[in-house]
Amino acid sequence: MDSNKLPGLAFDHQPRTRLVFDAGALARLGELARELGARRVLVVTDPGIVRAGHAERAVRSLADAGLAVAMFDQVRENPTTLDVSRCVAAARAHQCDLLVGLGGGSAMDTAKGGNFILTNGGEIRDYRGVGKATRPMLPFIAVPTTAGTGSECQCAALIADEATHQKMACLDPKAAARVALLDPELTLSQPAAVTAHTGVDALAHVVECAVTRRRNPISLMYAHEAFKRLVPAFPRVLSAPDDLEARAQMLLASSLAGLAIENSMLGAAHACANPLTAHFGIVHGEAVGVMLPHVVRFNAADPAARRAYAELASAPEIACVSDGLEPAVEALVAELETLLNRAGIARSLAELGVTPDALPTLAAEAARQWTAQFNPRPVSPADCLALYRAALAPRPAPVSVPA
Repeated sequence: MDSNKLPGLAFDHQPRTRLVFDAGALARLGELARELGARRVLVVTDPGIVRAGHAERAVRSLADAGLAVAMFDQVRENPTTLDVSRCVAAARAHQCDLLVGLGGGSAMDTAKGGNFILTNGGEIRDYRGVGKATRPMLPFIAVPTTAGTGSECQCAALIADEATHQKMACLDPKAAARVALLDPELTLSQPAAVTAHTGVDALAHVVECAVTRRRNPISLMYAHEAFKRLVPAFPRVLSAPDDLEARAQMLLASSLAGLAIENSMLGAAHACANPLTAHFGIVHGEAVGVMLPHVVRFNAADPAARRAYAELASAPEIACVSDGLEPAVEALVAELETLLNRAGIARSLAELGVTPDALPTLAAEAARQWTAQFNPRPVSPADCLALYRAALAPRPAPVSVPA
């Protein structure tokens, strides 16, 4: 069916990932790997996950299931082509037949990126775009230890070029995890800053998915359900890090948001965030968070996006659509700003070291980002420049006028 005949309604939903969600679910890793026919497993993770003890528990579960296990534990934040090459070398040395990505989005992206090269050859840039892999890929199990990226439910590997730090999005249904193992106990060890930044990333995923050009009933179902869980749970995990139920809600919401992305993609907030990370080293969650309210205001000028934002705000009862679209959007922005403040996110680019002279370069790159094309309003370099300028200085507080 031509999707243009039913804008906002048509979709092609192909669930590819089995979701296993429970406290203590990591103990089932070996069992699940064996069900996929694995004999030799490579666990892809980072030094922080090793220090937290999660990698040891994962390896033990796999070994107890009778599988030969090796570990690549040198994943870096915002993985590059170099990280993928190192992962591939470790996988080949172990002759693995199944990959486990244990950690945040960086570990899962590295494992996915390695899977492309292991099974299809070439270099990671060969797979930039959609559906470039021609051969089957190894089974992959994703085990997130953060509640934010939703990478466990996506078929994309986001890999930066080692030299330029520009991110490449490599999307292929074959790269999706066969199993996403969601154990909220693993998120209890997150440092406070990681909890804040990844939570903001999940928040931005929901808000962007709700209005993209590709939004549809399936993506909206996931986005609204995720938002209903995020809004009350996020402040709880920030103030009470050991609250397992709140952690569980955040992890589930993050995965639901990942499913929303699979069905609708993202928008201008993420397009503007990537150059900030590439040029100024700003953590992704903070970069996307500082841009998000400005993008919402920009997109709300579009009538369909305005209604979509208002309907999103009604999901956790921040506002009611029947009371008017504009008040609902303002209530949404106010709630986002409250959550960003609770998370300690910088409220201006100047606070993060961004200088006015850098804005034209950032804007040109933002307009070329993969996600920009899905924003509900077209975003030109001039639009991105206006968004960056709006975010450069803190937004003044409302002036109280005496009655």
